[in-house]
Amino acid sequence: MDLDPVMLARLQFAFVVSFHILFPAFTIGLASWIVVLEAFWLARGSSLHGSLSRFWTRIFAVSFGMGVVSGIVMSFQFGTNWSRFSESAGNVMGPLLSYEVLTAFFLEATFLGVLLFGRDRVPRWLHFVSACAVAIGTLISAFWILSANSWMHTPSGHELRDGTFYVVSWWDVVFNPSFPYRFTHMVVACFLTTAFVVAGVSAWHILKQKTVPHARIGLSMALGLIAVLAPAQLVIGDLHGLNTLEHQPTKIAAMEGHWETVAGAPLLLFALPDQEAETNHYEIGIPKLASLILHHDPDAVVQGLKEWAPEDRPYVPIVFWSFRLMVGIGLIMLAIGLISLFLRPRGRLYETRWFLRTCVACLPIGFVAILAGWVTTEVGRQPWVVYGLLRTVDGVSPAVTQGAVSTSLAAFVIVYGMIFPAGVYYMIRLVRRGPEPLEKGPPERPEHQSARRPLSAGGPLPEGAE
Repeated sequence: MDLDPVMLARLQFAFVVSFHILFPAFTIGLASWIVVLEAFWLARGSSLHGSLSRFWTRIFAVSFGMGVVSGIVMSFQFGTNWSRFSESAGNVMGPLLSYEVLTAFFLEATFLGVLLFGRDRVPRWLHFVSACAVAIGTLISAFWILSANSWMHTPSGHELRDGTFYVVSWWDVVFNPSFPYRFTHMVVACFLTTAFVVAGVSAWHILKQKTVPHARIGLSMALGLIAVLAPAQLVIGDLHGLNTLEHQPTKIAAMEGHWETVAGAPLLLFALPDQEAETNHYEIGIPKLASLILHHDPDAVVQGLKEWAPEDRPYVPIVFWSFRLMVGIGLIMLAIGLISLFLRPRGRLYETRWFLRTCVACLPIGFVAILAGWVTTEVGRQPWVVYGLLRTVDGVSPAVTQGAVSTSLAAFVIVYGMIFPAGVYYMIRLVRRGPEPLEKGPPERPEHQSARRPLSAGGPLPEGAE
């Protein structure tokens, strides 16, 4: 791959979006987690859940701010590096991205201040409503962003005149063929990512014997969610793969690493794809399993990459290995959920130290899986920016030069290398500090005392907390 202006523009966008996606992915799940904690605090008057909500809201605020900053920077590249794409697809992409700002961002901005600063200043029901509004806003944001991105993969609801896309059906644009699968897959991935962060932080606190009652609640609820969503994600991923096979068969061929069209295709566990020689080296596979997964028939024919011209194929090594990284992490998530189901009824969930250390080690795997999934999706779409209709090379700005993009990319790397580690370091400090012990927590509001049940830091957990 030569580092020409097109490749450099792609690398710059990939670098920025890789930073950006980590924070919205975390805040989408974290906002919903805070809603659950606020609900317990409101309905049961649980001081433990209220203290946990306060703790995770602080982390949410930092992550949300870093996501906003990186998102603003990313949007400018549509004009600087991708003006031809913006001109051609602006009738579709412009309104979709604007709807995200008008609906999601305004909703989040309106209620975020109440969530962050109103805990001891507004009634609890209003604070709970604010948490719900922020959580709904994050999901609406994901809705519009995934709709716009999915349209680039499975364009529909438009007509193409003189190189410009014109909308003929907004319903078909928004709910394009891949959108339901990609939206569901991404939201579940966000929830799993947050669940592993909560589980890892809670397990670390238990191992360190810090705020153990809080940590037991966080670990129990996070592992419960993982036990449900990890197997569900495998089913959702399979449905998403079948949809991709229908609309983007070239991407599936690259993900599977198949060059030849064969019946009873094997599932390759390991291979070194050779783009130039159009073959794989050192293949290790399971016979007929790819045909069974893709067509639910072990003898079905699976198309190989040689069915398409070389210039219409994605770069196979990246797609092949990023897909396997994502799937491998998914299997680890499934294993963690199953182990928790084994330990929980035996009363060993909080005492099995090797499992707690494993949860701590698995804290970042959700972020890695999301990045691997996005690399698979976006590199697998190449060489198209709008699949089958507009090539990536035709979407780059006409005046962009190698020197200009190299300079701006270097500047992004330097600035992000200073700012984002500082933000992550601050979140780590918040995590290490942990929730406030109940005896040092915020004073109870008198008007709510009658609705509360006393709960000491060392006392029993509220009914239903585990």
